[in-house]
Amino acid sequence: MEIVFLGTASNNPTPVRGVSATCFRYEGEVWLIDAGEGTQTQFMKSTVKPGKITKIFITHLHGDHIFGLPGLMCTIGQNIVENKKLEIYGPVGLRRFLRTSLELSRSMVTYSYSVHELVPIDEQIPDDIKKWNIVQTEDSYLHPSEILGKQIVINKNGHWDLFETDLISVKAGWIRHRVATFGFVIEHKPQQGSLDVEGLKAAGVRPGPLYKKIKSGENVTLENGAIIEASKFVGPEKPGKKITILGDCYGVSEQTIQIAKNSDLLIHEATLEDSFKEKAISNGHSTPSMASIVANKINAKCLILSHFSQRYKPLSYFIEKNIDPTKLDPNDEEIECVQKLVDEAKLTFNGSCIAAYDFFSYRV
Repeated sequence: MEIVFLGTASNNPTPVRGVSATCFRYEGEVWLIDAGEGTQTQFMKSTVKPGKITKIFITHLHGDHIFGLPGLMCTIGQNIVENKKLEIYGPVGLRRFLRTSLELSRSMVTYSYSVHELVPIDEQIPDDIKKWNIVQTEDSYLHPSEILGKQIVINKNGHWDLFETDLISVKAGWIRHRVATFGFVIEHKPQQGSLDVEGLKAAGVRPGPLYKKIKSGENVTLENGAIIEASKFVGPEKPGKKITILGDCYGVSEQTIQIAKNSDLLIHEATLEDSFKEKAISNGHSTPSMASIVANKINAKCLILSHFSQRYKPLSYFIEKNIDPTKLDPNDEEIECVQKLVDEAKLTFNGSCIAAYDFFSYRV
């Protein structure tokens, strides 16, 4: 499994960062989390092929997370595989946003798609936006390429079950922001150990249907009466992997903490440094120490910070400008090195901590 960051800025794209868009590569597929303005351009600069996108997850409906989605959907169709279907998951209102955007621009897509909406609970919705009429979606009209998706409601355990296969599952949990916002937990299940093929051959078991039984843990008896004990020919179980990707937030619900426990990777925003914590929270955002608290609560192995204010430049910026990032003017609030945010996070988080940058990839 691999994560590729296409955009790591907050609010708006800049010459050194795109806005939120993160790819998850798995078994030849690409899943995209958020698609802010300019995501198409970021794909063109990366090694990730948009035509391989099969699922898109939207954390919330702010423009820096969705304004690139309609155009990207048109781009995906340019290199389409036959009978492709795109599954899109996001908050209530996403279906209406896409229908309106595609209808008014008379944009056709050359594949079928469905939008599965996550129905928020009242606690997610700030009082000042409850009067906004985004929840009213008219399903009597569908885009010509649209297959009506599901309305997914919270379950008794306090999270949303998006889908599950024999190998992987995706859940959503709620987090605190200025609009209804979700975090996504992708969990790859433990896998059976490798089969000792050479050992089986030496024991007189030829390749065939018996191999499947042995790998599943079943003892088998050969025609000559010999008993093959599966435990002797199957290696140890391969542990699963868990990735938690949170949208913009200034707090994480306890239910989300529970489903994210023991994540191999946590991707958490750190819009501003700790000295601006009050400002960050008032705008619905986090600081490095706030991200560290979440990482510690879920026992994450690695914390990757993202969604940075424009004031925090990546190391590449200082290299290009031939500036020593360790000798910046402390009174200049317009230019800071993103390493400052990592250093603050490391004060309270003992695991690996990294500041994401555009096109950075991380294997789990």
